[in-house]
Formats: sequence, structure tokens, C-alpha cells
Amino acid sequence: MDKSDFRPSATLENMRRRAEILRKIRAFFDSLGFLEVDTPILSADTVVDRYLDPMSLVEGGKRYFLQTSPEFALKRLLATWNMPIFQIGKVFRQDECGQIHNPEFTMLEFYRPGDDLIAGMQLLDDLQETVLHRGSARRVTYQEAFREILGIDPLTVTVPEMARVAEREKMILPEGFDTSESANRDDWLDFLLGERIQPHLGVEAPTILYDYPASQAALAVVRGEVAERFELYVDGIELANGYHELCNPAELRQRNHDTNRLRVADGKEALPAESRLLAAMEHGLPNCAGTAVGIDRLVMIALNARSLEEVIAFPFKRA
Repeated sequence: MDKSDFRPSATLENMRRRAEILRKIRAFFDSLGFLEVDTPILSADTVVDRYLDPMSLVEGGKRYFLQTSPEFALKRLLATWNMPIFQIGKVFRQDECGQIHNPEFTMLEFYRPGDDLIAGMQLLDDLQETVLHRGSARRVTYQEAFREILGIDPLTVTVPEMARVAEREKMILPEGFDTSESANRDDWLDFLLGERIQPHLGVEAPTILYDYPASQAALAVVRGEVAERFELYVDGIELANGYHELCNPAELRQRNHDTNRLRVADGKEALPAESRLLAAMEHGLPNCAGTAVGIDRLVMIALNARSLEEVIAFPFKRA
């Protein structure tokens, strides 16, 4: 063991500036009447997402999950109290360590009853302006971004057409990537977004990308061909993910089933489809918008740092 690695990777000055940003965030929500809450990190419930893999442990013969997001618990509070709330806390995801990734990270998540897609994007915009001071965010639909940068319509493009775009762009496909008509369109859209579109987002000004394809709704309301989902990008880095929230428990059950089917097809385990969130939604989840913000990335951007290690005291390799 390297005897010097007891030291933090971040400087004292950066940690002081991080603390100031956290104070600023809390003051922002306090001024709007939000209540700060604290919910369990370890829970019998977990978000069912195709790409998020939770860490878990067994205690007393029962399996518990380290939360990938406090979403389920926060929505249980919403269904009970029907008031604006936020949480700043640790979340965990099985992920690689790197410049903008750490398996344990700090997340800000907030919900406000009565907000729709537009109000949710505006609240996120107000928050990022308060922290980053880069001006108001540009708003671009998912469809507009694909048309502008790659010249294709993501709502109608076929897999073979996307494969031809990849060939035109001289892109290296992931090993075993399916180029046939029957391949998963969302895999291809995510690939093109990450490799060719995301690096352009938020470079000249913060950018909120919204109206994702309906097939990528996660827990967002679907409106025709699109999901009322939005993400904030700055300097080509995703900082936040938000939804005009789904409130229909029957629809959530179906999405959990469909997502678990995709997880199994990907060679992953199915995650628990029943949860206390479903019980809360059956009781009545108010119409609302919610957003999750990666605090470590937000601080990294605010401080013009090059990696998360500069704004986290002890990254995973020193934990």
C-alpha cells in the first residue's frame, strides 16, 4: 500500500469552495419553500433501470440495495405530504472509476408538486444559473439535436440508417453491436448521442435537452412520440436528469416488467418489480416534476476542475 494515499485527492481550497456551493444550493431551495429531507441509503426497494446496476447486501436473510437514487423514498414523502422537498446525499452505482465517474457519489434530488415539464426545466435552469453563473440554459429538443448534428430524425430513423451514419462518421462500433433491422433502436440512439451529440452540448452555453423518445421514458410522462424528460449538459458533460413524473401505478408496473425483460436479455438480473413506491402511487402521487443532479460533477464544472478527484476528498481508489 502507498503510505501517502491517506491524503485527500482534493485540495483544502477546493473543499472549501465545494462547501460554499452546497450552502448556496440549500439557500436556493430554502428561499423557494422546499423542505430538506433525509431518506435511507439502504432499502429493500430499488429503481428498476436497464442500465443502472445497484450494489446490495443480505441482512437477516433479506436483500437490501444501496440506492442508485433517493427517488422512491422521496416520492413516498410526496404522496404523504404533497409539498416541495429536496435531498443531498450519497448514492451508489456499479460503475467504472474515471474522470467523471465514481461508484459512490453525491446526488441532489428535488421535487415540486404542480410542476410540469416546462416548470421543471425552468427550476433546473434557475438552479444552474445560481451555481455556475453562465447564463440561462439553451433548450433543445432531442429531435432537434439529432437533426442539427447528424441530419437524422431520432423518432423515425431505422437501425440500418443509423449504421450508415456511423460508417459515414467513421465511428468504431462496440464489440458485438447489432446492425440489423431487429437491433434495439435505443442502444443505437444512446451510442450516437454519447459519441457525436453530447460533446457539442453545453459548450457555448448550458443546454437542456428535452422531449426524449417515448421508449426512453424511464419514469417520465409520455406525450405522443416523446417522453417529458430533460437533461442538463455543460461542456459536453451530463449534470442532471429530470422528468415530468409518471403518477400511474399500472403504467409503472408495466415499465418495470418491460425493463426487467431488457435487463435479462442484456445478461443482467431482474430487479424487484414491486415496491413501496407503487403503494404510494396507488395512494396518490401528486402531479410534479423531479430532477436529480450530480453534485460532484456540478462542483467540478463550477471550479473548472479536470476530474472528480479534484473535488472529492477520497475517491473510490482511496476510500
